[in-house]
Amino acid sequence: MAQKSFKYVILGGGVAAGYAAREFAKQGVKPCELAIISKEAVAPYERPALSKAYLFPEGAARLPGFHVCVGSGGERLLPEWYKEKGIELILSTEIVKADLAAKTLISAAGEIFKYHILMIATGSTVIKLTDFRVEGADAQNIFYLREIADADKLVEAIKAKKNGKAVIVGGGYIGLELGAVMKINNFDVTMVYPEPWCMPRLFSAGIAEFYEGYYAKKGIKIVKGTVAVGFTSDSNGEVKEVKLKDGRVLEADIVVVGVGGRPLTTLFKGQVEEEKGGIKTDAFFKTSVPDVYAVGDVATFPMKLYNDVRRVEHVDHARKSAEQAVRAIKASEEGKSTDEYDYLPYFYSRSFDLSWQFYGDNVGDTVLFGDNNPESPKAKFGSYWIKDGKIVGAFLEGGSPDENKAIAKVARVQPPVENLDILQKEGLSFACKI
Repeated sequence: MAQKSFKYVILGGGVAAGYAAREFAKQGVKPCELAIISKEAVAPYERPALSKAYLFPEGAARLPGFHVCVGSGGERLLPEWYKEKGIELILSTEIVKADLAAKTLISAAGEIFKYHILMIATGSTVIKLTDFRVEGADAQNIFYLREIADADKLVEAIKAKKNGKAVIVGGGYIGLELGAVMKINNFDVTMVYPEPWCMPRLFSAGIAEFYEGYYAKKGIKIVKGTVAVGFTSDSNGEVKEVKLKDGRVLEADIVVVGVGGRPLTTLFKGQVEEEKGGIKTDAFFKTSVPDVYAVGDVATFPMKLYNDVRRVEHVDHARKSAEQAVRAIKASEEGKSTDEYDYLPYFYSRSFDLSWQFYGDNVGDTVLFGDNNPESPKAKFGSYWIKDGKIVGAFLEGGSPDENKAIAKVARVQPPVENLDILQKEGLSFACKI
């Protein structure tokens, strides 16, 4: 069996891996010290592009255009960059066994990889309807979107089923972004989700009302309060209908499912301490096992701002946690200290000509402000979340870069609020004067 040894191994080839590699290079990693092992066939890329520009009918994004680190305005790390830095990219390689005590990883092909320090950056995998034995969920043209290979299959189906009917199962991030992009591709789109409104983990009813109204104005049909319980196929095995729990049946040429993800931690079960569905880390992303770090979606870490521990599934945290872990590794080697991770939760999305940003925590009372009429030619509105008399979260649709910075600041500073009615009247101006 082939065996390779490295000082540092990053397991996973997503966003976190790319940003960690850049930070290692900045810190002065030596040739042949670092390897990235990824089951994907391409160098790390900015995953958010897949549900947006990759599927556009015109001006679509393609690699090498969105390799990391362009998502944060940095240099694009092409495959040659890794070669120049002496970083080994081990692609199309699935690790099937991890022995943390022996510092050994074994691939599906039987290759053995030894390391001194391991960074777990395995990310998440999509939850599939076949996991729940939904009838007919293995039909062709039922898609999930996580990796570039998934996006390529969807692009082919969009071409093959031109101007057809698309059903989007799920009303979260993927559902809203894919609903928009399928409409842009001139499909007849229906969205189905069980919750009373879209994006319920983040949006308030008032925020959701705008997006549902806007999507309806674009011709997207929304079916709430029910779920897909089965699919029928044609003689070619391609999906033909979506059966809903409430008895309705929807025609479909393409189905895209976005019902959530789960962190990829199975390889490490029983070997490392877990909490809240992820691998427990400290403020430097060190796990309970010496020389093992976990970053991005898989890490449950101390959220200093709120004095609790959380797991965050978002590209911003994937980038920043990876950089923090590398700084901590290098500082530890040099006998220096580094600052604790002090993360302000941040989420964003773009669809059609809309663009929103959210910072902080969405708990407590909400105050909606601005123009959230879906019929407005240029709607601009936001929301604050107030807990224990302080603003803890802020959302803004249609903000300028400076306005988005202002709501980030207000969520970080957490100013006190005495009167919610006055806050509603002041709206965005309250954040801009902090």
